Amino acid sequence: MSFSAHDTPYMTLALALARESLFLTTPNPRVGCIIVRADGKVLGSGHTQRAGEAHAEVMALRDAQTKNNDVKGATAYVTLEPCSHQGRTGPCCDALIHAGLARVVVAVNDPNPQVTGQGIARLRAAGVQVDVGLLGAEAQELNIGFFKRMTQGTPWVRMKIAASLDGQTALNNGVSQWITSAPARDDGHAWRARACAVLTGIGTVLEDDPRLDVRSIPTPRQPTLVVMDSQLETPLTAKLFAPQRAVWIYCAVDHPERRTALEAKGAHVICLPNPSGKVDLAAMLKDLGQKQINEVHVEAGHKLNGSLLRDDLVDELLTYLAPQLIGQGRGMTNLGPLTRLSEAKALTFHEVTQIGPDLRILARLGR
Repeated sequence: MSFSAHDTPYMTLALALARESLFLTTPNPRVGCIIVRADGKVLGSGHTQRAGEAHAEVMALRDAQTKNNDVKGATAYVTLEPCSHQGRTGPCCDALIHAGLARVVVAVNDPNPQVTGQGIARLRAAGVQVDVGLLGAEAQELNIGFFKRMTQGTPWVRMKIAASLDGQTALNNGVSQWITSAPARDDGHAWRARACAVLTGIGTVLEDDPRLDVRSIPTPRQPTLVVMDSQLETPLTAKLFAPQRAVWIYCAVDHPERRTALEAKGAHVICLPNPSGKVDLAAMLKDLGQKQINEVHVEAGHKLNGSLLRDDLVDELLTYLAPQLIGQGRGMTNLGPLTRLSEAKALTFHEVTQIGPDLRILARLGR
């Protein structure tokens, strides 16, 4: 598909709008839309709102209407294929058709089986020119968890680790506050905020009593907290129990009295044992996918980290490395000793950025 020199800047603006909904739209994808007249005037723009509220295309049409701009014959730049099904909102492709758009430029097809290709087909059947594929990789990257859930049934799993340059996450006595800097910690909160769920283990809960919520940056919602707790040992006094926050506890052994007490605190308890008497991690991720979780942000200790990595359940490492050496301490994972280098987990550096004095490394697991 060929695009004009004018198309890319407008789709870039639409992607910027989509990023404004980064913390907002779950479980829906982050989408931006901009409507442009033939002479280059921007008539309306918008991004997807909270689930159940208006999508990007409708927001852009409303914006144009508020400004008394006529969109007939204009072009809409949309970062994801306009939806074609009736969900909590109406089909966006119909809204564009009824508004009289002449052309729609789409970054990437919607992977949702209820939509994929159908929105584009409906637009074309109505006589609208549709061009697909402009900055598609960028649009998919913005919704990497949504794409994985729609195509594989499980969320994108991002494991966050803060460590010294020699790979230690804490001293031998457990002290870890603070290895990395305040800018790195704030950046970590931004990654928490974009996730649908934060995942941790009972070891972290018992040792650190963390809140694991978003505090350092403004956010319109708190991600669900997911705890791996085989024996239902989560204390009723744990700080993770906060008002207006969902807590899901996955266990391997159902203790009715403990379950009842935890549920009285507002937790939702799910029992998914594996043959070893631990939580079945693969089944847990499948369950999270069914619960419409797109991105899981793991903040756990080396044991749970190691289990997830050994079972090939991690998609990406979000690692902050501080410019200091600790020596003997607590490592990132307990993968266990290898006998051959060929057994090592293969990674690809996706992005390396300096955050304050620290390095932030996004590395993706090879499949």
